[in-house]
Amino acid sequence: MLFTAHFKRYLQIFVGCLLGGIAMNIFLIPAQLLSGGLSGIAMMLYYLFKLPIGVQLIVYNIPIVYIAYKVFGKLYAVDTIVGMVLFSVCVDATRFLGSYNLVDDRMLCSIFGGVLGGIGYGLIFRAVSNTGGLDVIGAVIKKYYSFDVGTAIFFLNLVVVLIGVLIFNFKTGLFTLIAMYVSGEITNKVVAGFNRKKSITIMSPQVERMAPLIMQYLNRGVTFFHGEGAFTRQPKKVMFVVVSLTQVGKIKSIVYALDPSAFMIISDTSDVAGRGFTMKNVLPQELIDDLAIDPEDEIIEDDEQ
Repeated sequence: MLFTAHFKRYLQIFVGCLLGGIAMNIFLIPAQLLSGGLSGIAMMLYYLFKLPIGVQLIVYNIPIVYIAYKVFGKLYAVDTIVGMVLFSVCVDATRFLGSYNLVDDRMLCSIFGGVLGGIGYGLIFRAVSNTGGLDVIGAVIKKYYSFDVGTAIFFLNLVVVLIGVLIFNFKTGLFTLIAMYVSGEITNKVVAGFNRKKSITIMSPQVERMAPLIMQYLNRGVTFFHGEGAFTRQPKKVMFVVVSLTQVGKIKSIVYALDPSAFMIISDTSDVAGRGFTMKNVLPQELIDDLAIDPEDEIIEDDEQ
């Protein structure tokens, strides 16, 4: 079981590195664009002197791996080495893809290079790994100076882009910023998970009647919180439930049918785990039998209120 977990994790890191390398060689390099961090520096030297990017990354990361070992310990350093080596190998191994020149529009290259690269980096970060470079430097800065990692990496990447503007041209810098922004957004989405759900908080005197309907009709678990009105100082029950996007309309139907003045908060939720989502949720037959619906309860079927 432990071997399988490690295998899946390193396979995920490899797939992420491969996607990152493909994004670089199919979209970014043919369009003469840059990337953030050490990859951006390596790409500049590749454009100027044709030095292999993967080999450069390994050389540049040697002192960074040492810093990772001294500051964060052996396990972090090992993960950094694995991610860095796999990414470097994938970048050089997929270099031949650039010769196909699939896309000749720089805007498309910046967007799709960012999308594909963001998916790759997201998979790597989701596997709790990294590819070395500025990610490690940002983590060190956060540890010693309490500076936000994202902010630190942003400013370090900005320096790389400014150097690229000085060496090449302003348009290259602008397209690179587009690619970096898209990549960052996609990376965040992948790390957070595409398992997007809705968490709903309901405050109403009728939550005791709403809960059985939700459990029976939607097969979702419901949790009660005990609250207190700040003005009235009266105890209140607050109902909490997590549902899929397609079930939001049904929840609203049940809630507003029983209490048109109910106070309801619907929020985006990602990467939900547990029974009913990553585990099979089956209500016991005894509970289903007990959740008899009162015929006099009118349930609005239309999702639009």
